[in-house]
Amino acid sequence: MHVLVATDGKLDPNRVADFAVRLAGSDGMVTVVTVIEIPRRLLSDLREVMGQMPATEILDVDAEYVDVAGASIETPRAWPGDDAVLRRYLDDKRLEYTGPIADAVREHGIQTQGEAIDSEKTAESILSRAEEIDADVIVIGSHGLGAFEGLLGSVGTKIVRRSNRPVLLLRVS
Repeated sequence: MHVLVATDGKLDPNRVADFAVRLAGSDGMVTVVTVIEIPRRLLSDLREVMGQMPATEILDVDAEYVDVAGASIETPRAWPGDDAVLRRYLDDKRLEYTGPIADAVREHGIQTQGEAIDSEKTAESILSRAEEIDADVIVIGSHGLGAFEGLLGSVGTKIVRRSNRPVLLLRVS
């Protein structure tokens, strides 16, 4: 069985792993997903204030850096460019949010992988990923903080309402 666990980093890794491992079975797979909206606007706002930083390739050593003539601000040595910075941010969040759950699942000997998806549409991205990997079940946490969505929260409500797969809700305390 393929289990998709969607997390915002607030789920208890051991509790989730216990459920996911039992669902997946000894020959199953667990995919742990987090959806992050990368703050692209932040970089553009900073460039407006500070001036445009020249894009460069990722460099191995500072000696390879070539200063851009006429730049109005000092460019950091080996500046990797916006895309590399955003990829690093997404990868850091993947490790932070999915890593503890994936590690707890691996301790049970079950195949697992962590993924971070860059999107403003959390529920839709989780459902889409479940379709892509043909997940048998979606495991999500319920914070119960959604004022207009009752006890479930807006993301949880959307997933439960729109999913054509079973959904297991774990109460986050």
